[in-house]
Amino acid sequence: MMTPSEIVPSPTAEDVPDWSTASLDETLEKLATSMEGLDPEDVRQRLEKYGPNALKEVKVSSIKQFLSFFWGPIPWMIEVAAVLSALVKHWPDLVIILLLLLFNAAVGFWQEHQAANALAALKKQLALKARVKRNGQWDEINAADLVPGDIIRLRLGDIIPADAKLAEGDYLSIDQSALTGESLPVNKKPGEVAYSGSVAKQGEMVAVVTATGGETFFGKTAELVSEAKSVSHFQKAVLHIGDYLIYLSLGLAVALLLVQLFRGASLLTLVQFTLILVVAAIPVAMPAVLSVTMAIGSRALARMKAIVTRLESIEEMAGMDILCSDKTGTLTQNKLRLGDVVLFDAGQAQDVILAAALASKAEDRDAIDLAVLGGLEDRQRLDDYRQKRFVPFDPVGKRTESWIEGSQGNAFRVTKGAPQVVMGMCQITAEDKMRAQKAVDDLAAKGYRTLGVARTEDGETWAFMGILPLFDPPREDSAETIKNAKAHGIRVKMVTGDNTAIAMETAGQLGLGTDIQSAEAFFGSGAGGSALPPPPALDIDKADGFAQVFPEHKYKIVKALQSDGHIVGMTGDGVNDAPALKQADTGIAVSGATDAARAAADLVLTEPGLSVIVKAVEEARKIFERMNSYAIYRITETIRIMFFVVLAMVVFDFYPITAIMIILLAFFNDVPIMAIAYDNTWVDPKPVRWDMHRVFTVSTVLGLIGVVETFGLLLIARDWLHLSGSQIQTFIFLKLAVAGHLTLFVARTRRPFLTRPFPAGTLLWSAIITKLLATLLVAFGLGLVTPISWANIGLVWAYCLVWMFIEDWAKLGVYRHMDLSKPRHRAFLRRIKTPVNTGQGTVG
Repeated sequence: MMTPSEIVPSPTAEDVPDWSTASLDETLEKLATSMEGLDPEDVRQRLEKYGPNALKEVKVSSIKQFLSFFWGPIPWMIEVAAVLSALVKHWPDLVIILLLLLFNAAVGFWQEHQAANALAALKKQLALKARVKRNGQWDEINAADLVPGDIIRLRLGDIIPADAKLAEGDYLSIDQSALTGESLPVNKKPGEVAYSGSVAKQGEMVAVVTATGGETFFGKTAELVSEAKSVSHFQKAVLHIGDYLIYLSLGLAVALLLVQLFRGASLLTLVQFTLILVVAAIPVAMPAVLSVTMAIGSRALARMKAIVTRLESIEEMAGMDILCSDKTGTLTQNKLRLGDVVLFDAGQAQDVILAAALASKAEDRDAIDLAVLGGLEDRQRLDDYRQKRFVPFDPVGKRTESWIEGSQGNAFRVTKGAPQVVMGMCQITAEDKMRAQKAVDDLAAKGYRTLGVARTEDGETWAFMGILPLFDPPREDSAETIKNAKAHGIRVKMVTGDNTAIAMETAGQLGLGTDIQSAEAFFGSGAGGSALPPPPALDIDKADGFAQVFPEHKYKIVKALQSDGHIVGMTGDGVNDAPALKQADTGIAVSGATDAARAAADLVLTEPGLSVIVKAVEEARKIFERMNSYAIYRITETIRIMFFVVLAMVVFDFYPITAIMIILLAFFNDVPIMAIAYDNTWVDPKPVRWDMHRVFTVSTVLGLIGVVETFGLLLIARDWLHLSGSQIQTFIFLKLAVAGHLTLFVARTRRPFLTRPFPAGTLLWSAIITKLLATLLVAFGLGLVTPISWANIGLVWAYCLVWMFIEDWAKLGVYRHMDLSKPRHRAFLRRIKTPVNTGQGTVG
């Protein structure tokens, strides 16, 4: 045995041996090991060299993550405002500004921390164990501690913990669906390689670990995940809104500075006031409010047994218009069942199934054996027989065989296996052979796998009893889920590793459409799919699904659909799905998904079935409406405050509100507005997306109306009520505070604000309480503002309520105009749809 110092270095793409062709002796030599296993010193050095048997994760410290929320354009502006407040010794301003900064950072950090914890908890539940031989002794260890050269034992039900060369044993039946998408197990013999992440379904073998962690087939596939990146539409929307308000605010602030400096105002005081005004006008709390809104929604989804690992994905789900779904275990049960039996020498179907059941072994938990046993109407019939000997399936013989003794002492043998093999053992007429072959071919065209069943009484003359079709049935809720998805404007495309016939049959049963294309037709042959140039996105869009796909195919399908303007969801459970899950706008890992799939996904389902996806879409669309309402409200408030304050100072050379009032407004309007996360809203029947033109138009109209409204109240206070300067400031402050939530009630719906769905109690009471606090503040002053009379307070409230109806009327007009729903719009649309050719000849 070689010493640890002679161990080969970490392999590169050029020097990795082809373990599938290497002999066992060559494998042991190259890995510097033996069948007695490694010693502790070998293991220690190899762990240092190769690292743990797990996918690499880049972790950011909590402190660094928290501090990141103090870095960026908006935090910088708040921090500069705090410094200036300290320089001019405006301590109340400084305290409130710092509280605002800390609040933003705390909310953002908490939401990211919660999402990370949810994913970490999921991974902890998936920790694997492995049986390993070291120093000649078998022991059970964490799979993460395996190293190349370890000797492991693989048995029924094991998840293969690392890539391994099979060494000792007869054979191993392995389910590779998590890696390749194949729905049926494959049979492995000594000398072949078993891949990490696949599942042992039958047999037992000893193997040599050839690769761990990122060097496994599992790990290399997962590397595609790091290349898969999709910028969130939510992030784009926040940036659009933020840029719009920043540029607008800074432009008005510069104009204000120039005018007031020309008038001889104090530079330091003016800069501090202007900066505080900009901070209040820019959506400082918008990321926090929208994050809280999505976090509340994520908890609602968690109650549906769906865990959100990326908050932005909720908004993406609301706009999802195509869902690419894996087939095996997602749309289907990943559990074989019997179809209608084709009879030959047997009297009835149950006789064929009984014979096949006697040629099975329940304790092996083989998928085919379980399907056969499940087809028996009366399992007690098996009690009349005793299985004296059983020969399991092997890749060479391609059949199982049992020696049976009946309760009456009669002895016979039964076999089941590949129809051609079983028929070759039997005395069968040419006519029956042609009928059997046609039945096998017809069933194969529908995607069925078939078994031939035979029986002999004397051990020599076999009677061909019949053919058993096997298929992977759709999940009971799949057809209904697909129907509901279509009703919500979502097209479902099947993407599977199975052959085209199986995919077409399943798609037809589920109502998906039968235009299922082979991936080779689009991407060429081979896993890389590089034989042909990338297909047009339109062709991919037209297909109902794809069969015989590799991981790269799924990834490219998602990217092509995204390039065509679609918001794409992808469901899956295996390593082969991970790159596409990460690239998709909404990656959904279904129940029982592998670690790699869960890590790549945005939404992890913890219970079987896809029905929760439709519920999640409905919840996501509610959340989107809340975020859209808040965005309109926040832009409206910025326009209202900035334009009014700047114009008032330019026209009247008068500070209409003080710096402390501006900061108080930010708290009265922004902090309690988080209650919008609980608001009632309608569910759009179609996918929804950010329409920035609509958002900015509605906001601008409402904002400019608010400017006119506030100027009207300023003139009332100055020319009719003859209030002092400080009282006018309090008057305007109360108006802006009261109008804030009233504007939200207008903006939160596209319908009249007095129609259903009405505001949620949480939102309504948050508005009432904060407005009462603002009212009490202006009534008593509390050292922060100059108090005004209750009569003036009542006037402000009445004035705001009247203008609320005016704003609502204007809002409805804007929506009708943008939806082209006015009578003149409908008439114009009818006119342009009228055919030009009216029978007088062809124009041109």
